[in-house]
Amino acid sequence: MASFRVKAKLKDGITEVKAMIPHPMESGLRKDLETGALVPAHFIKEIECTVEGKVVMSAVWSGAISKNPYWAFRIKGASKGNNLKITWKDNQGGTDSKEVKIK
Repeated sequence: MASFRVKAKLKDGITEVKAMIPHPMESGLRKDLETGALVPAHFIKEIECTVEGKVVMSAVWSGAISKNPYWAFRIKGASKGNNLKITWKDNQGGTDSKEVKIK
């Protein structure tokens, strides 16, 4: 998997976090057009965001999320320069993480 993009920007005490994650996100319900066989499920099942090591957001996903998902949310209590880290794990054992400084 290619690494993903993360932006975190603080404005008026609220940090807006945006992430674009390249991932096939196969539900396991789609058929291959050539063979007719089901394409195996391959999706992000857990995603977590930490600031300075403290979990500030987590989610459990399924095959219902679209390919190359975009994830955005807002948090309070972070400061400029804090380390923000997003980590995901998929149902096939794949994982990736990205760390950025809050701007």
